[in-house]
Amino acid sequence: MNKRDNNVMHLPVLVEQDEDEVYIVSCPVYKGCHSYGKTIDEAMTNLKEVVAICVEEEGEKYNVKNRFIGFREVQIPVNETIP
Repeated sequence: MNKRDNNVMHLPVLVEQDEDEVYIVSCPVYKGCHSYGKTIDEAMTNLKEVVAICVEEEGEKYNVKNRFIGFREVQIPVNETIP
């Protein structure tokens, strides 16, 4: 959720790593808010720039269509195929 403390926005970030070991980071609060880097720190620095652009374009109030709810995990037995 989008929170503010002392003029600092706190936004959720999803961190993934692709097959080339590049870190992909996304802020689900803003549509299309993604970046990447060779390290998590580099990816996060790049994402901060993208978030700043999103905030400038959409304002601090995030898009209601992309309201952040949370992260979940699903467990799939390895002997079953995924449709």
